[in-house]
Amino acid sequence: MKRNVPVTVRWSDMDAFGHVNNVQVLRLLEEVRVHAFEELREDGGPSMLESGVVVAHHEVEYLAPLVWRLAPVPVDLWVTSVGGASFELGYEVYDEAPAGTRTSYVRATTTAVAYDVSSGRSRRLTPGERAVLEAWLDEPVPFRRRSR
Repeated sequence: MKRNVPVTVRWSDMDAFGHVNNVQVLRLLEEVRVHAFEELREDGGPSMLESGVVVAHHEVEYLAPLVWRLAPVPVDLWVTSVGGASFELGYEVYDEAPAGTRTSYVRATTTAVAYDVSSGRSRRLTPGERAVLEAWLDEPVPFRRRSR
C-alpha cells in the first residue's frame, strides 16, 4: 500500500542549473524514509530506526527537473519486496495537476537491511517487522530502464 509523504524542497537543494541536484534528491528520499520508519513499527514497539536498519543500495531514475517551490512536493513510498533480512522501498516524486495530469520527477528504490547495532552485523527481520512491511507491499517501481 502506497503512503504519501510531502517533503519540503530547500533553496539550497538547487544546483547551478536551477533544479534540485541529484545528490539532494537522495536527501529528500532519506527524509521520506525516516518518516516511514516511524510508522513502520509494531504496536507501540520500537521503530526500525531504533531497532536498526541500514541502506545497502539505491537505484534512481531522474525523469524531469525538480525546481524549488514553496509548497512541499508529494512523494509516494511503498514496499516492493521483503526478504529474510532486507526489504526494498519504492518511491515516486511527482506533481499532480488539477486536470489530473501527473508529472513524475524521480522514481527510485532503496534496499534496506535490518541491522544489529551492538554486533555491527545484519540481522533477520522479526515476525512483527515482516508483518508491518508486508502490509505496505505494492507493485515494483515502474522504471523506464531497469539495471537488474
